[in-house]
Amino acid sequence: MTAARPDHNSPWVLDIRPLGRRPGSLKAMTIDLPVDDPIGNEVLAVPAGHEVELDIRLESVTEGVLVSGTAYAEATGECARCLTPVSEPVESNLRELFAYPGSATDETTETDELPRVVDDLIDLLPLVRDELTLALPLVPLCSPDCAGLCPECGERFAELEPGHSHEILDPRWAALAEKFGSTSSADAASSPESAGNSQQETPKEK
Repeated sequence: MTAARPDHNSPWVLDIRPLGRRPGSLKAMTIDLPVDDPIGNEVLAVPAGHEVELDIRLESVTEGVLVSGTAYAEATGECARCLTPVSEPVESNLRELFAYPGSATDETTETDELPRVVDDLIDLLPLVRDELTLALPLVPLCSPDCAGLCPECGERFAELEPGHSHEILDPRWAALAEKFGSTSSADAASSPESAGNSQQETPKEK
């Protein structure tokens, strides 16, 4: 299976020639790698300009290079309930085999199933990006008990007085109130009681 050649100039691409191909050869490293494009989702992501810390081990095995370890980063975004900015550490375990070209694994798997060693290079970015994204919470919160926003005024409940509420008047009642408010005087003048009082006050002709 043919895989695209990694960008040798990318800091995420490692040259594995110093590791060698003898099964059991190990190389441990801790490196900080730059984030050029956000890693995450629309509500929470490791932003561009930040770094991801990798504490990893490269191990040469019969079928390729096994990468294992941990990725650490700081994600930023908004609380899903009240939209307050949040910052949250994210950590993910890494474990992936980069198959040697011509190996049994290379011949029996598709390129989108497992990454490949290409020209003695491995690209860690797709692995780290996928694992960190999966480790992010789907609903980030500024606090576990965040009450969110008032649906009427849009203010955060945490900043409002206890018992905050809004009087909601059914628009149908509002229309009736307006109608009867404007005609109350006329109705009062034409009511039977008013008419009766007028008749009592007017003397009958003899």
